[in-house]
Amino acid sequence: MSEVEIGPGKRAKSAYSFDDIAIVPTRRTRDVEEVSLNWQLDAYKFDIPAVAAPMDSVVSPKTAIEIGKLGGLAVLNLEGIWTRYEDAEAQLKKIANFSESEAITKMQELYAAPIQPTLIKERVKQIRDAGVIVAGALSPQRTAQFHQAVLAAGVDIFVIRGTTVSAEHVSAQTAPLNLKEFIYELDVPVIVGGCATAQGALHLMRSGAAAVLVGFGGGSTHTTKTVLGISVPMASAIVEVASARREYIEESGGRYVHVIADGSIGKSGEIAKAIACGADAVMIGSPLARASEAPGYGWHWGAEAAHQTLPRGNRVNVGTVGTLKEVLLGPSNRSDGTMNLFGALKRAMATCGYSDLKEFARVELVLQRLDS
Repeated sequence: MSEVEIGPGKRAKSAYSFDDIAIVPTRRTRDVEEVSLNWQLDAYKFDIPAVAAPMDSVVSPKTAIEIGKLGGLAVLNLEGIWTRYEDAEAQLKKIANFSESEAITKMQELYAAPIQPTLIKERVKQIRDAGVIVAGALSPQRTAQFHQAVLAAGVDIFVIRGTTVSAEHVSAQTAPLNLKEFIYELDVPVIVGGCATAQGALHLMRSGAAAVLVGFGGGSTHTTKTVLGISVPMASAIVEVASARREYIEESGGRYVHVIADGSIGKSGEIAKAIACGADAVMIGSPLARASEAPGYGWHWGAEAAHQTLPRGNRVNVGTVGTLKEVLLGPSNRSDGTMNLFGALKRAMATCGYSDLKEFARVELVLQRLDS
């Protein structure tokens, strides 16, 4: 990211969002049937580079199973409604029916209920019994407290996800989680994030993470930029982290860490741009919240919205556009990029002549606005 002077003695980096860039077609095209969307995380192989975000409006045990069968990976929020209440669906219906004025307060009350380790085991078992890959997420603040219950439940992939996750947390009040020691003690691959800079990504890669999440998650629901003033446009963030990966590959003697774009991805064109910027896969929320099977009943929210002292998100009415299969793989009856997300990615890759995801990351990009 280039620097510009914003005033005497203060410089800022110029950065770009997905809206600021476009993909440039190459000199050749390719048959869409010859394009592969396969990718692999550690020993686990997937047909599409889709990771469903650990949000209660997106992933339930049932939708995790369905997404797994469709070739993606779904991450269950292990400190959400599904691990706090036996009858989780009744609580989700309540959230869908809250009025606009009471939604955040009522959600704070619901999410104040204690997390139950027995429910963690029960939800994970339900997904595992269906024969799909099981992934669960905890925030950094809850990881030390509940990770043993999560591992005992039998997750295949463990996700540590927060607004911003660092490998070096400073605290004079509590013993911080030593991410490097923690990851190396686990027997499962760990996905960690978010991060948005090369330096932050390098720290997470050195901690032993199998993949890093780029961005702040919950693009359509979070208000982190408004509340905290923190934001990095996604196109630049992905390119920065991808550059850190190249440095880390040399530093580590060849260890490859996956980059997963997490945030501001609501339409198929943004998925294509994320991959073109260097992501291996995308973590998506709002597109899947629009599926008829989604547990949010047409509403979408992230964990930040129910924070007990500083909510940084909203409950958003996203409606319903089709089934999970139609949203992910088509067919589509809409031309707005909200359905057949990965069929569209295939088409973009074929239009530019690329046969796999890593090749597509080399495609040329163009700015759609002048750099001020």
